Amino acid sequence: MSRVLVTGGAGTIGAAVVRRLLGDPSYEVRVSDQRAAPQWMREAAEVHTGDLRLPEQAREAIKGCTHVIHLAAIVGGIANFHRLPYTLTEVNNALYNAVIRSALDAGVERFTYVSSSMVFERAELFPTPEDYLPDCPVPLSAYGFSKLTGEVYCRAAHDEHDLPFTICRPFNAYGPGELPDAEPGIAHAVPDLISKVLSGQRPLEIFGSGEQTRTLTHVEDIADGIVSAMGSPAGLNEDFNISSSRELTIAEIARIVWEACGEDPDEFALKHLPTFTVDVQRRWPSVEKARRLLGWQARIEVEDGVAATVQWLRGRQQRAFAAPVAST
Repeated sequence: MSRVLVTGGAGTIGAAVVRRLLGDPSYEVRVSDQRAAPQWMREAAEVHTGDLRLPEQAREAIKGCTHVIHLAAIVGGIANFHRLPYTLTEVNNALYNAVIRSALDAGVERFTYVSSSMVFERAELFPTPEDYLPDCPVPLSAYGFSKLTGEVYCRAAHDEHDLPFTICRPFNAYGPGELPDAEPGIAHAVPDLISKVLSGQRPLEIFGSGEQTRTLTHVEDIADGIVSAMGSPAGLNEDFNISSSRELTIAEIARIVWEACGEDPDEFALKHLPTFTVDVQRRWPSVEKARRLLGWQARIEVEDGVAATVQWLRGRQQRAFAAPVAST
């Protein structure tokens, strides 16, 4: 039986990956995260709590594991990338140093690095295939560059020390698990938009023209893609775009959210806010390689996935309002 360490396993994608692994009897699961793991995770998986930037903590987390899925990183929405460029670079690089070195020392059978679509933030070829990366202009954002750096770490560790790796690039993850933030742009677009609609914002505010495109991919599909790539012999020393194939504009996504929240389609209207220095204008990956080598493809339709996410967030809000207030 394989024992898989999921770093950052208490996050939105991490939790989906843990659920996917726990559904397969061939895997035992260990989670490492500085955040508190939910009760279901503590009951079903081994949990390590520590700072993986510290080599001794990384070694402790990986000890006895045959596989690593490395998700731990500073992530978030577009505003977060612009607010914390040095912090995310410092933290993510420290994680690469400690976690990859520990994986090498432990002799893991597969190191799966979860990268990002932001490595292609300046792509000029669409749909964007994996083998375009050497020709793609280098990311301008610190976040995109940081995630690309992680890919370089993996390949360098393979070239010098034979690290068996797999690189997965999720595109526009959404789904139950991520809460919106009070400041627009800190969280990802879908929870941000749902929160705005449910709070009664009229017209609905978006960044930029709304003509920017994205390929929303449900976290359950992403988790299945990551685990499939990790477990497949065809995934060894390969990189994969883990994404849906449906390209949507931000305006179209906003309308889908609006209608999923039960609002009148005829009352849909947008207000365009100034956007950020780095705001990818088009994101549309090729998914042929994952389909061909792994037999994997995204299956959850955006309308269905957004509706389920609305239901989850609405339920969270209702429980929060129903919670008793402690007297002082």
